[in-house]
Amino acid sequence: MPKTKTTPDFILIAATLALLAVGMIMVYSASAVWADFKFADSFFFLKRQLFFAALGIIAMVFLMQIDYWAWRSWAKLLLVVCFGLLVIVLIPGVGLVRGGAQSWLGVGAFSIQPSEFMKIAMIVFLAKYLSEKQKYITTWKKGLFPTLGLVLTAFALIMLQPDLGTGMVMVLTCVVMVFIAGAKTSHFLVLAMIGLGGLVGLVLSAPYRLMRIVSFLDPWQDPLGSGFQIIQSLYAIGPGGLLGLGLGESRQKYFYLPEPQTDFIYAILAEELGFIGGVFVLILFAILLWRGLRIALHAPDLFGTFLATGIIGMIAIQVMINIGVVTGLMPVTGITLPLLSYGGSSLTLMLSSIGILLSVSRFARA
Repeated sequence: MPKTKTTPDFILIAATLALLAVGMIMVYSASAVWADFKFADSFFFLKRQLFFAALGIIAMVFLMQIDYWAWRSWAKLLLVVCFGLLVIVLIPGVGLVRGGAQSWLGVGAFSIQPSEFMKIAMIVFLAKYLSEKQKYITTWKKGLFPTLGLVLTAFALIMLQPDLGTGMVMVLTCVVMVFIAGAKTSHFLVLAMIGLGGLVGLVLSAPYRLMRIVSFLDPWQDPLGSGFQIIQSLYAIGPGGLLGLGLGESRQKYFYLPEPQTDFIYAILAEELGFIGGVFVLILFAILLWRGLRIALHAPDLFGTFLATGIIGMIAIQVMINIGVVTGLMPVTGITLPLLSYGGSSLTLMLSSIGILLSVSRFARA
């Protein structure tokens, strides 16, 4: 291994902490009314988010100090454990049901979402596999089939919950990694057609997914049903204007936009902080992605390159899907906005992933 640097990428750390700080402010602002109504404690969601943020920062700092090369040794075990968790969460009476999906395992007063862990486990394993088998990636038998078989098996288990949003993020992240590894464009065209057919099948197999597509095309067709969330989200973004209504002055958080501290937190941010606030957050994400890409390009080996690419690809995909949904450019899916949305598993895992990315940065060539 190349000689390690003494310091990680401080610009990446600064962008991460800035986004986290904005997230804390917006989680409180978006959730205070709902938390006070439901739990008689306006700080309920903020306190939990602060706990997981502290846990995530500790994990980030710890993982930043570990030689990222060690993940090669842990890749198979990590993947097997995550597959086991995906099976366990499907057992009736064991997995917890929230929002119509049996995606959670209870741990004391808190719960974890195994599918979130699977995303990073799959990234680590594929980074190892692709770095060792890159010469086969242009072939079906030894390259694409084993890779896709593994990814689709994990996707199938996630869809049994069902959780299409998380499954899509994992699959798209893996596709980015395989593409970077040098897979043939012709193979991707074939896979794209197969994937499109599979996606159509998944949409048609579940009436609520079909209604999401219909409401995406015309949310006013069912304004109190499938189109409700996107209409209320646009009602939040529109009045925000250039400078916003002011921090804490959102109207849509008063029981119009359901649980605004989660998937639609960006709508509340745009309503309160306006176009300027929304663009500021996007700039912070752009800085984070730029530093991540730079780390991937300057990693000293293929494993580091694929590992960094997978992590930064996962973040970019989640940001694009979440912002696309909130602004009405994509059908509604349950995808959180990294580092901003409320959610223990997603926040902790995101900060841990950035810790691994920072570890790679300590070995960067330049």
